[in-house]
Order: sequence, then structure tokens, then C-alpha cells
Amino acid sequence: MQNSNILNKKQDEFHLILSRFSHEIRNPIALIGSELQLIEDTHPEVSAYDYWNDITANLEYTKELLNNLSDYNNAYKLSLEKTELFPYLKAILSSIHPTYEYLMISLEKQISPALPALYIDRIKLKQALLNLFRNAAEAVPASGGKVKFCAFSSEKAVHFSITDNGCGIPENQLEQIFTPFVTFKKNGTGLGLSITSQIIQAHGGKIYAENESDSGASFHILLPEDFRG
Repeated sequence: MQNSNILNKKQDEFHLILSRFSHEIRNPIALIGSELQLIEDTHPEVSAYDYWNDITANLEYTKELLNNLSDYNNAYKLSLEKTELFPYLKAILSSIHPTYEYLMISLEKQISPALPALYIDRIKLKQALLNLFRNAAEAVPASGGKVKFCAFSSEKAVHFSITDNGCGIPENQLEQIFTPFVTFKKNGTGLGLSITSQIIQAHGGKIYAENESDSGASFHILLPEDFRG
């Protein structure tokens, strides 16, 4: 019990430090963005400068990183609402359908209509699932991409899985993909899967990834039916 209290205290201290850091750096970043915009408005010729786009792109990346830090820092704070999962999941899948259709990715769905109602943070759980759907879309081949989503309940838990037919995850990376600031993507922040993992754990659940025997990878989520926060 004492070790658990010490760990919780250290986690609270870490989140406080991270919150202060994000807050302090966000203001100067906003000022830099405004000043760059003012320079471009008054001297439009700078947009032709070889490195101008790199400067603005790096600034946007920094803003994205700060937003991800905020999401990561607040992922464990839930606003729970009893939710019927079947219509909730159908709505999420409908929201990604236009993007998948544009990318010519086939989306297969197997959602049990007998799913129970769970106490969830509707916004944050949606964010976690959308992160996984986005990763799957980035992993599949440009032609013939396929993603499969399954949802069912058993043994007092709800199981979600998102499976793609991409290149899979190298075995030496599987243990690290949920670690904050570890990324194997070009220009990635290393926080997307960490945020997803934090959200699932905050719901009392588990998340893990595995490679499929033929091709691609699967992400699995287990949420307990008796979770009340």
C-alpha cells in the first residue's frame, strides 16, 4: 500500500510538472506564430525564402506536440457517462467512413448488438479508437488496404480489436510502442499510442498489440463491464 501511495504521489507530481511546462511554453510559441504571420503579411516576399516553409512547419509541429502533451497529461481524467456501446461504436465508424472511402480502404465491421452499456468517457474513448483507426490507415498498403473492427463481450469484459493488413510491427518494437516519446514514424511525436494507452488504463482496461500470422497487426482493447471509475 505504501509503495502504491508513493507511486501515485510521483505520478501526480509528474503530471503537475508536465502541465506547468506545457502552459509556460505555449504562450511564447503563440507569440512566435503571431510574429511570423505579421512578418509574412508585411513582407510577403519572405514566403519565397527557401527555409520559410520549414520554419512554419516546425512551429506547427511544436504546437501539435504541446497539444499531445496536454492530451497525455489529462488522459486519466474521465467524465463518465453510462453509454450503450452498439450505437456509440456505430457512430464512430460512420465518422471515419468518408476518410477511409477517400483513401480506398476497406472497413469490415463485426459489432455484437448484445454489447452491454458501460460507464465511459465518450470523448476520450472515441479519441483512443480514432488514434488506432488512424494508425491502421497509415499502416495499410496504398492499394488494397483493409481494416477490420470487432467488438464483443465475454467473461465480464468488452473486447475491441482493430486489425489491418499492413506490414506489421517489428518484434523489437512491440514492447515499446506505448512508451511516451518513443516513435518509429517520421515526424511522429511518440504520444499518440501513449495517450490511447492512458485512456484505456484510466477506464480500468488493458490494451496490447500483436502481429497477425499472415500480414498486418492487431490492437486489442479489454474494458471491464463493472468499471465505475
